[in-house]
Amino acid sequence: MQLVDDQSIQDLEFDAIKLILHDYCHSETARLKAVDLHPHSNFKQLKKELGLTKEFHRIKTESFSVPRLEFNELESHLDLLKMPGSMLSIQAVIDVRSASILVNDYLKFLKDNPEEFPLISALLERVYYTKEIVDSIDVIVDDKGEIKDSASPELEEIRQRISTVRKQISRNFNRILKEYKGKGWLAETNEAFLNDRRVLSVISSYKRQVRGKILGTSKTGGWTYIEPEVNTELTFEFEQLQDDEGLEICRILTELSAKLRKHLELISGYQFCLVALDFLNAKARVAIELDADLPGLTEETTIELIEAYHPLLLLTNKRLGIKTLPQRIEMDKFSRMLVISGPNAGGKSITLKTVGLLQLMFQSALLVPVNPASKMCVFQYILTDIGDNQSIENQLSTYSYRLQRMKHFLDVSNKKTLLLLDEFGTGSDPDLGGALAEVFFEKLYAKKAFGVITTHYANIKNKAALLQNAINGCMLFDQESLEPLFKLSIGQPGSSFTFEVAEINGIDKEILELAKSKLDGRKVNFDSMISELQKEKGKVERINQEFIKAEQKAKASEREFDNKRKKYENKVATQHEMIEKNNQFLGKGKKLNQFIKQFNSGGGNRPLMDEIRKYLAVEKTKLDDATKKTHLKEKTKAKKQKQNQLKNNIESITLGCT
Repeated sequence: MQLVDDQSIQDLEFDAIKLILHDYCHSETARLKAVDLHPHSNFKQLKKELGLTKEFHRIKTESFSVPRLEFNELESHLDLLKMPGSMLSIQAVIDVRSASILVNDYLKFLKDNPEEFPLISALLERVYYTKEIVDSIDVIVDDKGEIKDSASPELEEIRQRISTVRKQISRNFNRILKEYKGKGWLAETNEAFLNDRRVLSVISSYKRQVRGKILGTSKTGGWTYIEPEVNTELTFEFEQLQDDEGLEICRILTELSAKLRKHLELISGYQFCLVALDFLNAKARVAIELDADLPGLTEETTIELIEAYHPLLLLTNKRLGIKTLPQRIEMDKFSRMLVISGPNAGGKSITLKTVGLLQLMFQSALLVPVNPASKMCVFQYILTDIGDNQSIENQLSTYSYRLQRMKHFLDVSNKKTLLLLDEFGTGSDPDLGGALAEVFFEKLYAKKAFGVITTHYANIKNKAALLQNAINGCMLFDQESLEPLFKLSIGQPGSSFTFEVAEINGIDKEILELAKSKLDGRKVNFDSMISELQKEKGKVERINQEFIKAEQKAKASEREFDNKRKKYENKVATQHEMIEKNNQFLGKGKKLNQFIKQFNSGGGNRPLMDEIRKYLAVEKTKLDDATKKTHLKEKTKAKKQKQNQLKNNIESITLGCT
């Protein structure tokens, strides 16, 4: 069975993400990979693929300089190269050259950053740096993509002859053109090109006076196109030389193709690596557009989404200039069934879809718009029941469809299954459908499945409160205006606010009271209690947010004070050090001044010189002692570091042995 079926792909709109990825791909093969992209559950492979995506994301976002991934694919050229004696076209040769340069640039980039991108380096292990391919092509092809005259002595000689004949044809034509123009035999245009030949535009009444070959006439018949007789043989020779040129170019390209055939395996590696890099580049560009990152990948079945955004909602709101509010959703084996309740239009469904779409993207090795401190795991199955899926073709009602879907879930669910059930239990009589939904909930819970479920049914909320590893959640509303805050709160069920919303929308109180009288009083009181609790929780949440902001502000002020205090202490220490040095210099200056005053220019300075030598010897001893102390400190520090390293190595060996 597939990890995710087509219905779940459709429900979660994963194809929209694949379309964005497709449009960022440069090569057709990479685009096909985007179309065929499917989530998988191979943990080891997924870890590698996510690592590759993240590495390329770093290349795109951390100012690393790499060439643009623009290239022509080599698949058809490779098929031709595999045939002995075959000849690549000039364009194919240019494509191979461009691919070689591009791969060489990436190999050089990876060599310059050996520790930064180990996974991409491993991806490019099947290719190697060489200039042999480029050099062999550059001997033949010039910067304009044309075969050089110097590609062979024969080609150079042929092209020289072509040039000579072309010039002779041009001289002859210009001479005759001038002569016949002077006689008034030519039309206003004087000349034309017909079948790649330069011909005279002769007024038809003078055509018999002009010696040459008639190649055609104008539509009206007023002009006759004549090639001058003097150029007929030269034109024939010119065409023969062009044929010779074409044959020589084919020979040169065949010879060059034989040289390139020796590098067939490497050129095949170019195709593989460039398409792989193109696909990674597209993934990285999607991540940049979504402000996405790589959460932690854990082998434990757990979901911890911090500052999580629904990708498509985020893009839509960006275009509209609307702020998107992130969600925090945490689920593990102790809270694996999350039941979200609350009034309509509060964000229940989008929260459920956020979990599902992020999981599909993550298991397709795409980065996701969450805080990188988030954690995500790998599920074996991701299954959805979202929206109205009535099937006219199969004559299934919405409820029948949902029952068949639920039967399928019960058959396949296990502890590695993620279920996303929107408006759980709806589609039938509320009491009967609610009872059946409760049983389904219990059965899915017993299979240890993970699930995000939205519902209005009180019995489902109650069941979630009673089951040990299930948990209620609600979408928060403003307690006064009842406007949705689009924020998930974990821990308690949400009120539907049925009567409150109706009252705000102008429904008469008498009608509301009459409606309440038709309900079980306990249910009305229960919903009222949930409503009040939710309002109180909203107040507490607001106060808590204010407290958090105040605490953050206080910590910021404390950090600012500590920084200023440290700067002040460093400044004072520096000043003390400078004062001490200045005092030393002052003392030495005074001593030197004393020696100068004692100096007798008339002689008899032996006692003074002895005193100076003694002073210098003492200062030298002080300097040597200070140098020895510094050296001893450095030696002691190095010895201690070596001992610590040895200790760590011994501990590592001991742990490895156990």
